[in-house]
Formats: sequence, C-alpha cells, structure tokens
Amino acid sequence: MTRRALDRYDAAAAFRVALRRFLARTDQITQAHGLTPERYELLLLIKVADDGEATVGRLAPKLRIGQSAATQLARRVENAGLIERTVSARDARVHPLRLTAEGERRLAAAVKELAGERAVLARELDGI
Repeated sequence: MTRRALDRYDAAAAFRVALRRFLARTDQITQAHGLTPERYELLLLIKVADDGEATVGRLAPKLRIGQSAATQLARRVENAGLIERTVSARDARVHPLRLTAEGERRLAAAVKELAGERAVLARELDGI
C-alpha cells in the first residue's frame, strides 16, 4: 500500500474516532440535562427553524427519520413538557412546534456545556 493510500485510511479512521468521541460526549452531556440525544437534536432544530414554524414535516428530513417517527418523537417530547404545538398564523391546519420554558432551559444548558466539545471536534477535524 502506498503512503498516500495509507494516509487516506488514517484520515478516515481519525475522522470516525473524533466523531464517535463527540457523539459519546454528547450522549453523556445531554443525559445529564435530562435529554436523550434525539430529543436534544429535535429541540435544537426547533430553536433554529428559519421561519419560526418548525413542523414535524419539515424536521423529519433534517433528523433523517420518517415522518411517523418524527411525530412520535415530537409527541414524547411534548409529553415531557419540553415543547408545545401551536397554531400557525398563516394556516390554521399547521401546528408548528415551540420550545417551552423548560425546553429552552435544558437546551441552553446542554448547548453551553457542549461548546467545548464542539471546539475540540472542530480542531480534530481541522487536523485531518
């Protein structure tokens, strides 16, 4: 195997190791704030929704899950008191999701604590 080919494998392995370490730390930190990684991702995507109307249909592809799985996830997060369904000002048939005060609190705490982990991941990926 050539040195160049070996370098490609080294880079691929380093990338996977860095990503797995980041995801493991994300699991630990989100759990410390009473969230699963899936709930954390949902809250994060609702928070940053472009037009303020985060619907299950718009979030499912971003979460890389089907609409029914996204609906079930949203229902569990709603039952946990972290989000609420609202009525769209543009279309009463649409029910966007919005963070509750508790959802905002938990998300903010997890995002803050994960800032260092994101910085470490960025540095590791920069070196690959």
